[in-house]
Amino acid sequence: MENGAQRDGTSSAHTVTLLTRAGCHMCVTALAQLREICADFDIEPSTVDVDEVAATDPELRAEYGDRLPVVLLDGREHSYFDVDEPRLRADLGR
Repeated sequence: MENGAQRDGTSSAHTVTLLTRAGCHMCVTALAQLREICADFDIEPSTVDVDEVAATDPELRAEYGDRLPVVLLDGREHSYFDVDEPRLRADLGR
């Protein structure tokens, strides 16, 4: 009944967040990639629209808004523009 991610405990150890903005076609592609990758680790990636949160978190848009999409792994920048699949899979497996 258990899958590999549950047996080795990696599924609850990581969070994956995609920083996005409405109308960003690269963001749509990155989210689809993340969903496929994260499914193998029983992780549901979350998304944050940097424009929607700008009123309460202007620093987020200031820091990342010009290079979306950005993948955050455990709250830290992991990649931007493109999902670095080999690296993300390796890091999620740790």
